[in-house]
Amino acid sequence: MQNLWIIIWPIQALLMFLDEFYFHRRRGLGRWERIGHPIDTAVFLSCFIYPLLFEHNDKAAISYMALALISTLIITKDEWVHHKECNLIEQWLHTFLFIIHPIAIFATYLCWSSSNLFPVYLQACLIFSFLIYQIYFWNFRRNHNEVPSN
Repeated sequence: MQNLWIIIWPIQALLMFLDEFYFHRRRGLGRWERIGHPIDTAVFLSCFIYPLLFEHNDKAAISYMALALISTLIITKDEWVHHKECNLIEQWLHTFLFIIHPIAIFATYLCWSSSNLFPVYLQACLIFSFLIYQIYFWNFRRNHNEVPSN
């Protein structure tokens, strides 16, 4: 069953790729987003690392649900910036990402609850790689004089 749910991960990755490599590169990111987006990714990554560290049980599941809720809420923190910085198409893309986010976390939960952790491990590696990219590209490599400030 969880194999059907994890199809959401490549869909989410495709939308994130479009957001990151088309919209973000086109408009640049101000300081708030250069810091905030890696925070979003790190909290999301924690939803994939947690099942790798803890055995599934009722107590761990409650903690996971709290972590999932925090991750789902924290991704909305940039919307006051996005309202000013993003065009309507990028904002529309964000709505799809907001819808997909908790589904991706639920798919992770299903893998964890059925002890199918290999896909979770692979996804965690991909998310970690994206996090390193975000931190490096937007905060060290990118010339901030080219980027509008928030």
